[in-house]
Amino acid sequence: MIKTINGATFRKMIVAGAGLLEQNKKYVDSLNVFPVPDGDTGTNMFLTMKSAVNEVSQCINNNLDSLSQAFAKGALKGARGNSGVITSQIFKGFCSETAKATEITTKIFAKAMQAGANVAYKAVTKPKEGTILTVIRVMAENAVNVAKKCDDFEVFLKKVLETGEEILKQTPEMLPVLKKAGVVDAGGRGIIVIFTGFYKLIMGEEDFEFQFEDEKKPQTVDDVIADINALEEIQYAYCTEYMIINMKKKTTEADIDKLREKLCEIGDSVICIGDLKLVKVHVHSNEPNKALEYALELGELYNLKIENMREQNRELKKKAVVQEETKELGMIAVAPGEGLSAIYKDLGVDEIIVGGQTMNPSAADIAAAADKVPARNVYVFPNNKNIILAAQQANDLTNKNLIIIPTRSIPEGISAAIAFNPDGSIDENTEAMNDAIKGVKSGSVTYAVRDTHVDGFDLTVGEIIGLDDKAILSKGKLVSDTTEALIEKMITDDVMNITLFYGEDIREEEANVLAEKLAEKYPDCEVTAAFGGQPVYYYLVSLE
Repeated sequence: MIKTINGATFRKMIVAGAGLLEQNKKYVDSLNVFPVPDGDTGTNMFLTMKSAVNEVSQCINNNLDSLSQAFAKGALKGARGNSGVITSQIFKGFCSETAKATEITTKIFAKAMQAGANVAYKAVTKPKEGTILTVIRVMAENAVNVAKKCDDFEVFLKKVLETGEEILKQTPEMLPVLKKAGVVDAGGRGIIVIFTGFYKLIMGEEDFEFQFEDEKKPQTVDDVIADINALEEIQYAYCTEYMIINMKKKTTEADIDKLREKLCEIGDSVICIGDLKLVKVHVHSNEPNKALEYALELGELYNLKIENMREQNRELKKKAVVQEETKELGMIAVAPGEGLSAIYKDLGVDEIIVGGQTMNPSAADIAAAADKVPARNVYVFPNNKNIILAAQQANDLTNKNLIIIPTRSIPEGISAAIAFNPDGSIDENTEAMNDAIKGVKSGSVTYAVRDTHVDGFDLTVGEIIGLDDKAILSKGKLVSDTTEALIEKMITDDVMNITLFYGEDIREEEANVLAEKLAEKYPDCEVTAAFGGQPVYYYLVSLE
């Protein structure tokens, strides 16, 4: 029977949740409603959790307060796509409760789940039932009820997960689009996988010692300034690191524990880990001589390094070049291809974030791009409905004022950039950009990744499909025919311009032939083919 969870177990649970999600991310991806290659709910949720694990791994103690802050911060920094952002908000609320505890009981865990559900609902402008939000809310409500009578985590989490499975099965009845596709909600499945990882760790069923690839975050100018300010306030001047090898015969495991206690008395940021074969030590102290003396009582010193952090601070001040803000307004855009990036650059966009349908950038990626722009106010074009939430969350990770223009496609982003007036005010530009994207109809052409029936079409793997921003409108064996059929369904009498952004798998000659055919078919429209270079999507179509 497990009645409480301490910091050490909580740390392992976070890793276990991310690890189990990594094992199942492809399955969660496969549950996306549309059978297109950018079904990436599982991947986005995993990358969000992976970032959380990376942050938690750098936490040097097992205090629930510190671990909770690291968990929430890491999830936010790595949040990708709507599913990733919502996941980060669930654990933001969750950690607001666990941070208050010295040990987590079932009642505290249930209260944390409820806080997570509440924060996640508030993060979504128009919450829909039948999604991850419903699943976490119902699980949390059940958790509160179960916790009133049960203090055993093994029983408690099992019942909470059973409730999650029950509500997940009902999601197709809440969202007709899920029922048509014959799937349950992908995000709902993903959050259950994470909590199942928690449960498996508690039950001791699996070894969740997963190794994630190191992911170095880009350091911004603001990060450098923050580091310098922090160094000015630091209490201890010398960063001392070493290893202890060739232990003396009389040295015991208890001596290593005593060394750790002594180091804590003379400094902070203490790391003292290892065994009788090797001990690794890190400490910030004003008495590095004592740190060495204590260690010499146990064995020999190896890889000794002592750095004067105050001197480092002075050098950083000399070298840090603060990026001057040379203009009032700037722009950044998300674009998946070389050609599209070039188009945005030609329109005056300052920074391009490589990403899009299959590569949703995180809130941290967006914030890092904004930090590079030499302007205080930065317009952001997400260019994908699945990136808008991450863009909104990026405001918490930068000192820049981000204005999110909710562009749902590359064509909308291009129209917004064209509407930009560098001499206009923030409000004037925001209004002009939002008006510009209203006049754009966007479509895309890709291929089906599974056999299914959706939007009235029986689809087979590999079949070409054409979509607008709401539904599948055409299918076929040939890319050109399917694209032509898509445009025929989308076009109206007020359309004057048709632009085909062709992807990396389409030759220029092929795109020009299709453009000429469309020009003959729609003589009142100007038809243009432009190199986009995007992966996965043969064409991105713009009608204005």
